[in-house]
Amino acid sequence: MNDIRRTILWVIFGFSMVLLWDKWQLFNGHKATFFPMPAGQAAAGKPVAGASSVPAPVAAPAAGVAQVPVDPAAPAAVKEQVVVTSDLLKLTFDTEGGSLVRSELLGQVDMVDKAKNFVLLDNSKERYYAAQTGLIGGVGSVAGAALPSHKTVMTLVPGERSLADGSNELVVRFESPVVNGVKLVKTYTLARGAYVINVKHEVQNVGATAVSPQLYLQLVRDGNKPPGESSFYSTFTGPAVYTDAMKYQKVEFKTIEENKVDIEKTSTTGYVAMVQHYFASAWLLGDGIQRDLFMRKVDTNLYAVGMITPMNDIAPGASKSVDARMFVGPQLEKLLESLTPGLELVKDYGWVKILAEPLYWLLDQIHSVLMNWGWSIVALVLLLKIAFYWLNAKAYASMAKMKAINPRITEMRERLKDKPAEMQQAMMKIYREEKINPMGGCFPIMVQIPVFMALYWVLLSSVEMRNAPWAMWIHDLSSPDPLYILPIVMAMTTMLQTALNPAPPDPLQAKMMWFMPLAFSVMFFFFPAGLVLYWITNNILSIAQQWLINTRMGVPPQFNLPKFK
Repeated sequence: MNDIRRTILWVIFGFSMVLLWDKWQLFNGHKATFFPMPAGQAAAGKPVAGASSVPAPVAAPAAGVAQVPVDPAAPAAVKEQVVVTSDLLKLTFDTEGGSLVRSELLGQVDMVDKAKNFVLLDNSKERYYAAQTGLIGGVGSVAGAALPSHKTVMTLVPGERSLADGSNELVVRFESPVVNGVKLVKTYTLARGAYVINVKHEVQNVGATAVSPQLYLQLVRDGNKPPGESSFYSTFTGPAVYTDAMKYQKVEFKTIEENKVDIEKTSTTGYVAMVQHYFASAWLLGDGIQRDLFMRKVDTNLYAVGMITPMNDIAPGASKSVDARMFVGPQLEKLLESLTPGLELVKDYGWVKILAEPLYWLLDQIHSVLMNWGWSIVALVLLLKIAFYWLNAKAYASMAKMKAINPRITEMRERLKDKPAEMQQAMMKIYREEKINPMGGCFPIMVQIPVFMALYWVLLSSVEMRNAPWAMWIHDLSSPDPLYILPIVMAMTTMLQTALNPAPPDPLQAKMMWFMPLAFSVMFFFFPAGLVLYWITNNILSIAQQWLINTRMGVPPQFNLPKFK
């Protein structure tokens, strides 16, 4: 048994060192030695979206839409960008397609430069991330024909560009030239206090024959990680879709690159989204509207997720419209739940979702009373410790018994060190006589691991932690402690907890039990302060409980320091 446990400990320790080295390499701007990043995420250059960024029609004829020409008779419009501001959003639209090419979230501070607002959608030298819509040929007279798309230069209708005091909405309107007898009018409506933009697409048939175009809505993004993302913990960045049939499906950029996407292709419900740590963008259509979902590679290190919906039978002189909504903002769980079913899933808890959701609810309830996220974390860990008190008590009682018989075990091992078979038999005899299960202290702790892993993901995923102060020098629970005081305290409490545990009889195991928490503590120097605060609180409460139980059982608490010889 000792040999098996020793092997397991060495494997865990070795793998931890490999991961630690890889993260240290990434942190210092070098390539990972053992687990390199996928090619799609490693590229840093800004991609250029060409004509191929227009999606192919559903059930398209052989001659697909490769270019987006404009009617020769239409006057050439001047391409420009216009900035529109509400109380929460500062948006930049491009008259090329009337596309949203930049979104600045007012009140959300940038992770890298605290003096700036956070930018989600962007069209800068380092990043490409845009929301695009347009028309493609469907069936009938426009099959295979070019139509107004996000590559068509449109005309901006004059109007207000800032949400006026006392006004609850702001309207921005773009009109395309006539392309093959079809005109597209886009109307964006921004509401006060909303991260959701209502988008109306009106298709006017000014030709002589009926048309049946298809409307596409897509989000196009490069495959790079968001700026300021930590190398010491990983969060998902990439596209996602939701349907009633398959529920939430997220896809890595690498999977799109390898052409291995397997998602629900058609639906009458759901949404498409681009997800990253704390934030998301999404296109939402009303339930009952037929849509075809797609994910594809647009260009080098450039990927798209979107929907295509048919607009059938628009007679000459008639028009038809489709209403959509676009979400651009933080992953506030209550807000996402209110917009459409399943949108809250972009805040991804992974395999611990079933435990994480009630923990977030409880944390939110505590915050509504304490009004401080740092103290709410402390209170939540305290409640969890109370809930698991009896399980912990059994674990620490088992450890106390082990500590009480350690002198006998040590004497026996010294006496029978040249007789391993007899030593093992004698050790099992002592355990039977004292009614001790050597693994008795592990099982209660193992039961709690999923709960505390779920809490870890709650704290890591909750945008409420961004720029949330706790006390004194901690002004942002989502960023590392600037003075490194919390990680030092965390390392000290971890060492203290290790010292209070019974020392393993095997000297090698005893040394390993000190190396592992020390290596683990190093990583916390790069973790968000909120996560470190959670671990410190957990450690302090565990030490207090262990001290209390040992005292009650008549086993005086003692510090078992390693002997490095």
